[in-house]
Amino acid sequence: MAAALLARWCRGVSGLRDTLGLRAARLPLAAAPPLLLRRLAAPRGPRGFSAAELVRAAPAPLQPYLRLMRLHQPAGTWLLYLPCTWSIGLAAAPGCLPDWHMLSLFGVGAVLMRGAGCTINDMWDRDYDRQVARTASRPLAAGDISTFQSLVFLGGQLSLALCVLLCLNYYSIILGASSLFLVITYPLMKRITYWPQLVLGFTFNWGALLGWSAIKGSCEWSVCLPLYFAGVMWTLVYDTIYAHQDKRDDIMIGVKSTALHFKKDTKQWLSGFSLAMLLSLCVTGVNCNQTLPYYSAVAAVGAHLAHQIYTLDIDKPEDCWKKFASNRTVGILLFIGIVLGNLWK
Repeated sequence: MAAALLARWCRGVSGLRDTLGLRAARLPLAAAPPLLLRRLAAPRGPRGFSAAELVRAAPAPLQPYLRLMRLHQPAGTWLLYLPCTWSIGLAAAPGCLPDWHMLSLFGVGAVLMRGAGCTINDMWDRDYDRQVARTASRPLAAGDISTFQSLVFLGGQLSLALCVLLCLNYYSIILGASSLFLVITYPLMKRITYWPQLVLGFTFNWGALLGWSAIKGSCEWSVCLPLYFAGVMWTLVYDTIYAHQDKRDDIMIGVKSTALHFKKDTKQWLSGFSLAMLLSLCVTGVNCNQTLPYYSAVAAVGAHLAHQIYTLDIDKPEDCWKKFASNRTVGILLFIGIVLGNLWK
């Protein structure tokens, strides 16, 4: 009896679904609501998040400015920020973690100053960028925004960066402001010399000086100078790799780079720069009484750089970009070593 009643109830429910048109066989796909189709077609699994997604999700009028400051490509911001973290970490008291407030402040400054540097670069290079496939879609080169709009945007970024700088001590304010000359003139160097990557190194690693002075009140040159030199050598490694992406276009439009200067000898040069970086990091460690975790991190950095150089294919732009972007890991490894080495003291 119970089975018969259950069967009758199921037939009743089935009939009700037929009446409402809910049976799948009687609902043609073309007649399904568009929203339902989009949900069915949507890929399953968690959605990823990236800086590029953030820029694409921004209001359309804002997107060209975010792309102008390279917010969608955060690798460069990391490479500017990480030398600051090294210096702040080394300046921490023995057995203590780095000053997280200062790390946050320098993080905001890195985003703003990298954005300002990219804006200046694109203002200088807009005519060159139109002739290079990789850069032709940049907002200024593509005409998405005007030079005047870029200038106003640059003023806003520099004003905010000044607010960050004014949070530091007087010594650091003067030291930080003195880097502006390098920020403005670096984009011109590719017209003058085959060593623009060296000037970029001087510019991008200023935080190795500034981070220490922000904590201590002034630079201790026996620590800061070898750390700064190590950062400059590191920049010569990763930016020479980066420059190999555009070497064919650079030859055609007449700009210079270490990639064009070194040519097939690139790996030998990169090996020399890497060795100089590692030696300088060892000098830095000795001069501030670093411990085993620090030197272990330096060894890990050396292994990472060796792998980069050994596996690098300078004639494949996609491999050059991959190796360039992997240098964030190099900087993070060293920062972790500094923090653990300081706690070990």
